[in-house]
Amino acid sequence: MNKMDGKSMDLTAENIAQLKKLFPEAVTEGKVDFEVLKALLGGEIETRQEYYKFTWNGKETARAYARTPSKGTLRPCVEESSGKDGTPGKFDSENLYIEGDNLEVLKLLQGSYHKKIKMIYIDPPYNTGKDFVYPDNYQDSIKNYKKLTSQTDTEGKSTRANPETSGRYHTDWLNMMYPRLILARNLLTDDGVIFISIDDSEQDNLKKLCNEVFGEENFVAQLVWQRAFAPKNDAKYISNSHDYVLMVSKSIESFKIGRLKRTEEANARYSNPDNDPRGVWMSSDISVKTYNEECDYPITTPSGRIVEPPTGRCWSLSKNAFLERLHDNRIWFGPDGNGTPRIKRFLSELKFDGMAPTSIMFYKEVGHSQEGAQEVTKLLDAGAFDGPKPVRLLDRLLTLANLHRDAIILDFFSGSATTAHAVMQLNAEDGGNRKFIMIQLPEPCEEGTEAAKAGYKNICEIGKERIRRAANKLREEKPLDCQGKDMGFKVFKLDTSNLREWNPNSDTLAQDLLDAVNNILAGRTTEDLLYEVLLKCNLPLTLPIEERKVESVTANGKTQTNTIYVVGMGALAICLDENIPQTIAEEIVKLRNEYAPVVPMQVVFRDNGFDDVSKTNALQILKQAGFEEKSIQTF
Repeated sequence: MNKMDGKSMDLTAENIAQLKKLFPEAVTEGKVDFEVLKALLGGEIETRQEYYKFTWNGKETARAYARTPSKGTLRPCVEESSGKDGTPGKFDSENLYIEGDNLEVLKLLQGSYHKKIKMIYIDPPYNTGKDFVYPDNYQDSIKNYKKLTSQTDTEGKSTRANPETSGRYHTDWLNMMYPRLILARNLLTDDGVIFISIDDSEQDNLKKLCNEVFGEENFVAQLVWQRAFAPKNDAKYISNSHDYVLMVSKSIESFKIGRLKRTEEANARYSNPDNDPRGVWMSSDISVKTYNEECDYPITTPSGRIVEPPTGRCWSLSKNAFLERLHDNRIWFGPDGNGTPRIKRFLSELKFDGMAPTSIMFYKEVGHSQEGAQEVTKLLDAGAFDGPKPVRLLDRLLTLANLHRDAIILDFFSGSATTAHAVMQLNAEDGGNRKFIMIQLPEPCEEGTEAAKAGYKNICEIGKERIRRAANKLREEKPLDCQGKDMGFKVFKLDTSNLREWNPNSDTLAQDLLDAVNNILAGRTTEDLLYEVLLKCNLPLTLPIEERKVESVTANGKTQTNTIYVVGMGALAICLDENIPQTIAEEIVKLRNEYAPVVPMQVVFRDNGFDDVSKTNALQILKQAGFEEKSIQTF
């Protein structure tokens, strides 16, 4: 049986596997032969020292770290979770709220949510000089995370400004963002899209960063959000009234943008001055810049006037096409029959539902910054969070993402959890079943802040409470629309792996040898182990887990009860008992046949739960029943 190594998905191995599919000749025994690869690429390799590129100090280290597997895990926190129906401490929701360093959490989600996220929204630090841009420690990221959030000692500050006087002002911010965007891209579906809020401080660097990570051909738009509804008269130069939202697709060929609902104002642009039975219409120019001799001809108006195409242009229709539309009453010459010909566009014949979105988002349509603050204040009865985005802004982005009804939405700088609020509201409005994943570093609320005065210890407490209250408010306002909707969340917290890490250079080697007999850390629960197994088996954290008790007979003839956990209707069977008989394998075969899963069942046992003979026999029983050896592992 293969033993799990306690690490997250190996992205380097995954990249090599993808390269092997394209260029099998260039991969030998798991290694890339770059000379062969260069030959296969026909020598199209950049070797010049001077060429256009975007670089900064620490870039290669940041990129390499994105590929380094995580040794951490996500531990379930049932008592802080909320059930689908809002019951505190219930653990049945398919929404996730994860506390931890988002870089480490994104690594842990790579296998379970690879290419499953339809939309990502993030509102990262803007790097204005006062923002918290926490330093990544590439040597021990979990220890660094605990220090930043004061889980280990009082020396680690929870927030740290990034002043412009720092020699690494832009560099620190880029090194923070780069590996996170690399990992985020891996999670997006092929038709997925990411939205990133930013201001003038880093928008140019962010655009270049996204071009590198996603490819400049996948850039969709740089949306401008009018976040302020009144100018600041005390501004030193210009009263800045906008922020940006960068919109980038995973693959522009696969992405289809969502369209906005038609407004009465837009429909009012259509009329029917000639009482056409096909209904209201508006007219548009039929001349174009691209010249085509076949489309350069004179047109006689009903009044008898001869009209030529404007200088340097021609008609967009050939003469025959024009005559066909004229015969079909689709050409408009004005009310007196003397105007330049225009083509009629009927509202009833529009090819697309709704209206094309524009790059400018006005506050009247999507809300302003004060609206976002007021929403949090009203929900939490306190001004507990600085700069939250309004729900209406997120609602617009959810529309542009063109989400299907079961889409997963991720926000890994979740702050006050506006994204979760907007997803729940959208589901209540259109009957959807979309799910959210919120990730947030539990930054402590500093003394004297409104949040601290209101009793919140960290930002995660604010976000979770906001989701609970927003869900309750929606149930009160729209009880029928919310009936049966999942408006809860499962809480997970980043921590070290449940497995002991072997250290041959330890000063307490003798004790470590004794501890190795039991490879599970003290204080870890069965639930902790189960969810780490799900992560390491690349399965979503929201799959149902059933507990099955089976009676087994040991080698000495005694009867004992063992527990098998069946995950995802048979996708995975787990036994974490300390005394596992070989007959447990026969019970797992029966479960496989009972559930008949659509995918081959994976099996995981506790590593020290068998004696050697039972382990060997159990493996043979499973293999004879058709289980692949690579699908049978120990933990």
